Amino acid sequence: QVQLVESGGGLVQAGGSLRLSCAASGRTFGNYAMGWFRQAPGKEREFVAAISWSGSSTYYADSVKGRFTISRDNAKTTVYLQMNSLKPEDTAVYYCGAIRRARASIDERDYDYWGQGTQVTVSS
Repeated sequence: QVQLVESGGGLVQAGGSLRLSCAASGRTFGNYAMGWFRQAPGKEREFVAAISWSGSSTYYADSVKGRFTISRDNAKTTVYLQMNSLKPEDTAVYYCGAIRRARASIDERDYDYWGQGTQVTVSS
């Protein structure tokens, strides 16, 4: 069992930056691939970024490539999402998820655990 708690969301102006954190409970964090997804009002949840359990492989949605960076610190059982050059269309609730395997996934159906989400609002 893994519990995930996101933090770091907030209100930021377009062009600004935020860093989201997802703290995981449990001593087997290093056995989980992790991912970030987001859901805007009236839209379905969409993939943002994912990272393998070792951190050696990362994946990004085209809409965030070059602006967002996913990373993890297995010693701190935390995964991060550094978001730069934010745009109003990045406004959403951001969720982190965990998969009980090494390889990351861009498909939310593969994820076994989810956090409660953190709101990110980008003003124009």
